[in-house]
Amino acid sequence: MAETPETTPAAGPAVLPLGEHELGATATGSYHDPHSVLGAQEYEGATTVRTLKPFAEAVEVLLEDGTAVPMTHEYDGIWVAALEGAVPARYTLRVTWSGGGEPVEVEEPYRFLPTVGELDLHLVREGRHEELWKTLGAHPTTVDGVEGTSFTVWAPNARAVQVIGDFNGWDGRSSALRSLGSSGVWEIFEPGVGVGSTYKFRILGADGTWRDKADPMARAAEVPPATGSIVTASDYEWGDDAWLAERAQADALASRMSIYEVHLPSWRQGLGYRELADELVEYVTEMGFTHVEFMPLAEHPFGGSWGYQVTGYYAPTSRLGSPDELRHLIDTLHQAGIGVIMDWVPAHFPKDEFALARFDGTPLYEHADPRRGEHPDWGTYVFDVGRNEVRNFLVANACYWLEEFHVDGLRVDAVASMLYLDYSREDGQWVPNQYGGREDLDTIAFLQEANATAYKRAPGIVMIAEESTSFPGVTRPTDAGGLGFGFKWNMGWMHDSLVYLGEDPIHRQYHHGELTFSMVYQYSENFVLPISHDEVVHGKGSLLRKAPGDDWQQAASVRAYLAFQWTHPGKQLLFMGSEFAQGTEWSEQSGLPWWLLEYPLHRGVQQFVKDLNALQRDFPALHERDQDPGGFEWLIGDDAGHNVIAFVRRDQAGDPVVVVLNFSPEPWVDYRVPLPEGGTWIESLNSDATVYGGSGVGNLGKVDAESLPQHGRDHSVRLAVPPLGAVVLTPERLQQG
Repeated sequence: MAETPETTPAAGPAVLPLGEHELGATATGSYHDPHSVLGAQEYEGATTVRTLKPFAEAVEVLLEDGTAVPMTHEYDGIWVAALEGAVPARYTLRVTWSGGGEPVEVEEPYRFLPTVGELDLHLVREGRHEELWKTLGAHPTTVDGVEGTSFTVWAPNARAVQVIGDFNGWDGRSSALRSLGSSGVWEIFEPGVGVGSTYKFRILGADGTWRDKADPMARAAEVPPATGSIVTASDYEWGDDAWLAERAQADALASRMSIYEVHLPSWRQGLGYRELADELVEYVTEMGFTHVEFMPLAEHPFGGSWGYQVTGYYAPTSRLGSPDELRHLIDTLHQAGIGVIMDWVPAHFPKDEFALARFDGTPLYEHADPRRGEHPDWGTYVFDVGRNEVRNFLVANACYWLEEFHVDGLRVDAVASMLYLDYSREDGQWVPNQYGGREDLDTIAFLQEANATAYKRAPGIVMIAEESTSFPGVTRPTDAGGLGFGFKWNMGWMHDSLVYLGEDPIHRQYHHGELTFSMVYQYSENFVLPISHDEVVHGKGSLLRKAPGDDWQQAASVRAYLAFQWTHPGKQLLFMGSEFAQGTEWSEQSGLPWWLLEYPLHRGVQQFVKDLNALQRDFPALHERDQDPGGFEWLIGDDAGHNVIAFVRRDQAGDPVVVVLNFSPEPWVDYRVPLPEGGTWIESLNSDATVYGGSGVGNLGKVDAESLPQHGRDHSVRLAVPPLGAVVLTPERLQQG
C-alpha cells in the first residue's frame, strides 16, 4: 500500500528529497529511471542511499571500513540513509527479513554504473551493431569485483521494464531496469545471478499494460512448452580450425555440395545433440554427403511448425540439449569433413504473447500496417526490416549463427514472401512501393545487407535463398545490384521434374520438355536442386510413391530420378528418408522408418545414393562447372518417344562424363548414343544393377566407341539402356590405378 513519505531523521546529513510520484513509481517498479532514486546519490556534500526491500524488517548500509549505518523505512518498501562525505566507492547492505532469521549481506544492484557503453548504444540506434548479441540480452559478468548478470533489452516505447526470474521470486519491483535514453535500451546489473537462472522481462507497455516477455536476445531457453529465457555462457573449445581455414579458401561454386536435409528431432527420435554427434556424423560420413542442412534450430514453441515459427532467434532449441552441445555436434561434423547449413527464418514470426509480438505494447518488430505487417497465409507477423533496429536484429542474428556456432551457411526461408508486397494478397490488401511497384524495397536492402555482412565476417560461408519466383539477380553480387546470395533453390527444376516423374511412362513423351527445360535457364542463377521436406508432407506422398507402377517400378524410377538430380548441373539436396525410399510421407511425430532397411529394395536405393555421392566425388565433371555453360552439352535431348535423354558433363580440364537416362519401363537394346570422344568407356554406374534391386540390364562394365557419326559427333556406341534406369560412362583413360 502506498503511503506518505516518512519524516527524515533530524540528526545527521540531509537526505536528497524526492516527490511522492518518484518514490511511488519506484516502489512499484514502474519508474523509467530507478537508478536516480535507488543506490547512492550525492546531495549537499553528503550521500543519500536508498534501496527497495519491500519485505525487510531492518536494513543497514555496510561500508568498507566496517561501519554499519541503519536505514529508515521511507516509503512503501523504500529504505533510506544519509552518509557523511562523498559517495562511497562501494558498499553492501545487511538486511533482516520479516519473519525472523539471521541478517544477510547483499549487494545493491542500483549502485553499479551501466554495463553498456556509448559506442554500443550508438550502433544500436544506427542499426549497425553487427555483434548485437554481445550487447543485448543476459550476460554473466563481473563488475567491480562482484559476479552477476547484466540484463539489457531494446523496448523504446516501454514506460518501465523489470527483470523477473527464479532469483527474485518472479517479483521484479526490486529489479527495475533503467532507460538508457534515445537508444531505447534498458539495463540493470543483477549481482549474484549466474548461468542457469531463468528469467523474463516484465514490460509496462505504452498502452499501460504489463506483459511478461521472453528475452528476444536470449541465448538459451526453457524446454517448451515452458517459455522462460535462461542465462547462459559458453566455455566450449572448438577443434575445427583446419576446417574453417580450408573453407575460407574454397570455391563454393566449383566444389561438390551434396546436402542431406535433416529434421534433427525426428531423424532418430530421442537423440539429443550429443548423441547425434555420434550417430548422425557416422551415417552422413558413410553415405558420402558433403553437408547436412538442419531445419530451423532456433527456439520455437510448437514442434509441429518444424522450427519455422521462431520465438527465440538467438537460442538453439533446448529440446535437444544445451547450446554447447549443439556446438559439439557441429564441431564433430566439421572434424569429419562435413559442412553444416542451417535454415534461417527472417520472413515472419508467430503472434505468441510471450515473444516478439507487440513487444513493448506497440508494433515494434513487426510493421504497424497489417497490409505489410501480417502474413495472410501463416497467421504470423512480418518483420519491419525498414526499421534500423529490426534490420540489425536480423543481420546480427545471421552473423551470430555463423560465428558463434561455426555454421557454414544459411538457407533463407520464404524469400519470395518477403520480396513482394502483394504476396498472397488481393487488390486493396497491399500498398505499392514509392515507385508504384510491387517489390518490397526494404526487404531488398535488408537481404543485400545480410548477405554482404555475412560474407564479409565469415569467409567461405554460403547464403542460400529459397526463392520460388523469377526475381532477377538473386545470386548476383550486391555491388552489381543483386541480392548477394551464393545459391538459390531451383524450384522450377523441382516442380517440373516431379511432374514428369508422376506421369505414367506412356504419357511422358508429351511432357518431355519438363525434363529438359531447366537447362534453358540453368546459368541465370547459381542453383541448388532440392528435394526437400516440403515435397514429402501434407498429402504429397513420399518420393517413392510419386512414381507410378508397382514397388519395383517405383524404386527403379526413384533411382533414375536421383541419378538425374545428381548428374544435372547444380548442387544437390535430399531430405532424410528419401535416400532409402521411405514409403510413407514424413511425419515429425513418428520419425523415420529405419526398419525398411531390412528389405533389399530400400537397401538398394540407399546404396545407390551412396554410390552417386562417390561417383560425384571421383569425377569433378559432375560438380566443377555447374555454373559454366561449357560444362554441359546435350547428346540426346529430343527423344521423347523413348523417354530418353543423354548429355555430357565436363570438368575444368575438359574431361567428359556421359549420362544416359531412360524413364521408360522398356529396356532399349542397341540404343545408339553419340560420344564426345573415342576409345573405351567404363560403365561407372548403372542404376539397374542387381545390387541396387535392379533387373541387371547393362553393358558388362565397359563399351568401345565406334567411329560412326551420330548427332554431329564423330563417335557413338550401342548401349543396353536399362528400364527406368541410368547409365554413367567415363573414359577408361580417367580410371585411377
